[in-house]
Amino acid sequence: MSVAKKEYKRVTVKSLVEMKQNGEKISMLTSYDYSMAKIVDAAQVDVILVGDSASNVIAGHETTLPITLDQMIYHASSVVRAAKRALVIVDIPFGSYQSDSKEALRSAIRIMKESGAHAVKVEGGSEIKQSVTRILEAGIPVIGHLGLTPQSIYKFGTYTVRAKEEREAEKLKEDAKMLEELGCFGIVLEKIPAALAKEVAESVSIPIIGIGAGNGVDGQVLVVHDLLGMTHEFNPRFLRRYMNLYEDMSSAISEYVADVKSKDFPNENEQY
Repeated sequence: MSVAKKEYKRVTVKSLVEMKQNGEKISMLTSYDYSMAKIVDAAQVDVILVGDSASNVIAGHETTLPITLDQMIYHASSVVRAAKRALVIVDIPFGSYQSDSKEALRSAIRIMKESGAHAVKVEGGSEIKQSVTRILEAGIPVIGHLGLTPQSIYKFGTYTVRAKEEREAEKLKEDAKMLEELGCFGIVLEKIPAALAKEVAESVSIPIIGIGAGNGVDGQVLVVHDLLGMTHEFNPRFLRRYMNLYEDMSSAISEYVADVKSKDFPNENEQY
């Protein structure tokens, strides 16, 4: 028996749990600025993630590590001003929560107070238990992130699929249960075997959002620049491009340059 889809004027943490319970898949996309977030929100995306992937797609860094807390708050503030329906989650950047639970709380509080965001995301399991606990005790919603955790890329040494071996898979399952028990409202699973992701999703009551984790989870997340084809050199198996904006934008800009050079732009109808 199918369950009628519930309409949400504003998506909340509670909404996501309800979606899982009702079997409704959760859509999540990244955004880092007002204009893009306004489009994403109007398209009825459930969750906007202000990801530290801004370090890559906005700032051009090789990894997510260089982006700062101040920069994340700046991007998050822009997104929050645009989002009228979506839940806005913000990544706490590398070095702002891992080693010191008090610093983790300060970072989370700054994000919530200065950006107006609705929740924060952290990467890792048992290693960051104290930081997660302290943030949650302050009443700040937290979503976890397991599997391939980009902030730990230099430990992994590669962006390959994680948790293929039994030992790592068992730890991931244990960490997922721990994050649920601590009070996290959801978990992102990145680039792990689909069967493992499905097992985790079925073993916990909180939503599991996948990226490169198959279709047995409760929702999906992609980087919006990848989905729209603004990036063109990044081609993982899990990515479906819905547009090819790189070519379209390049063509349009080249045409503009040609029109300026030829004195075709502006024409008589485009001046005062």
